[in-house]
Amino acid sequence: MVKKPLFLPIISVMAGLVGEFEVRLDSKGRFLFPSGLRKQLPVSSQRDFMLNKGFEDCLTLYPLPDWERISDKLSKMNLFKPKNRMFYRLFHQGAKQISLDNAARILVPVTHMLRVGLDQDVMLIAYNDRIEIWDKAKYFEMIEDNMTDFADLADEVMGDINDGE
Repeated sequence: MVKKPLFLPIISVMAGLVGEFEVRLDSKGRFLFPSGLRKQLPVSSQRDFMLNKGFEDCLTLYPLPDWERISDKLSKMNLFKPKNRMFYRLFHQGAKQISLDNAARILVPVTHMLRVGLDQDVMLIAYNDRIEIWDKAKYFEMIEDNMTDFADLADEVMGDINDGE
């Protein structure tokens, strides 16, 4: 007789990055990359990133393999269409490859800091395949401005999802 295990192993697959992390920029524009965030990344994605302007008033940091996946999709766009060209330009504006230094810090270039008005107090917002870098005051202002519409937004975005049923 074959014995069945009493407990089945639980295999969890994370849907992507998650979390809010408060960091502080030093006088050179560096911040310590949070270990709790780094642990969410595969080892192959823990050092090299692509930084560019986000969709709102923030910067977006992509682990390099995720950036390459997105860039591959975008490279298939028909660049003879003006809207496609403009999106491609705007998405890639100021994109810069950066890496963690030996002390696990990231240096945010001054031009990028000025572009979105980063001050010393910064929020890292991790979701899906990216990390947004926000000035702390701007981030909480954006959240506060949108909380009153959250229920309507949830209905609009999630209202048709039926969990695969």
